Amino acid sequence: HYKLLTTHSSMIGIFDSGIGGLTVARELMRQIPEAGIIYFGDTARYPYGNKSKETIERYALEDARFLISQGAKIIVVACNTASALAIDVLRREIQLPLFEVITPAVEKAVRVTVSKNIGVIGTRGTVNSSIYATKIHEIDPEIRVSSQACPLFVPLVEEGWIKRPETKKIIRAYLAPLKAQRIDTLILGCTHYPLLKPQIQARIGRRVKLVDSAEEVAVRIVEYLKNNPAIKNQIAGNSRFYLSDVSSHTEVIASKWLGRAVKFEQAVVE
Repeated sequence: HYKLLTTHSSMIGIFDSGIGGLTVARELMRQIPEAGIIYFGDTARYPYGNKSKETIERYALEDARFLISQGAKIIVVACNTASALAIDVLRREIQLPLFEVITPAVEKAVRVTVSKNIGVIGTRGTVNSSIYATKIHEIDPEIRVSSQACPLFVPLVEEGWIKRPETKKIIRAYLAPLKAQRIDTLILGCTHYPLLKPQIQARIGRRVKLVDSAEEVAVRIVEYLKNNPAIKNQIAGNSRFYLSDVSSHTEVIASKWLGRAVKFEQAVVE
């Protein structure tokens, strides 16, 4: 459990197993600059993808409760694994507006595909869960879904190797099977992947539409706040960033991604 720190003003709370969810924070800052954001990355227990469903549910509940203790009035599950495996328990236990990254991306992809031929890239855990294919087929069983795990993308992004020639080669190798399937829409099924968007677009081809889950969930939250002005008027304050394990390297990378200096605070685990 996390030690409850002092409660601040109402905020949008975002949690992830690591720092990938900062792409969601970045989108929200862009689309709702006046909103206060509280971010929690569970870096001490990262990654979630290789843990059991029960463990992921427990971690997700602890993460959400930490954000609530800090004044979150909306919870965003920025982790694909937690979105896939813990959303039901979160909906049951957390009595706040709750957003996850999978459904908005799926709905956008189904809306924009013309050939009904969608690709999905994600971590091994996300791809093995088949969550994107399952949700796509719930909307339209005729859509063909091709999935590709890209396990090297996250470490490359976190090393800051975004423009390196090695990274471009790896992207080309991972996307080759999807290119061969002639997809017309590609879901970036991991919150780290938007940071590779220009490189992915160049290698999958200009005609393929990229669906960015961070962007789509931000669009949903903007819509929700428009329809709930009472909540929108409360969401303010200085954004704060917490990790369960803080390192200086993480701060350097995060500041680069967000285009502003980020100071992480330690979330106290009891």
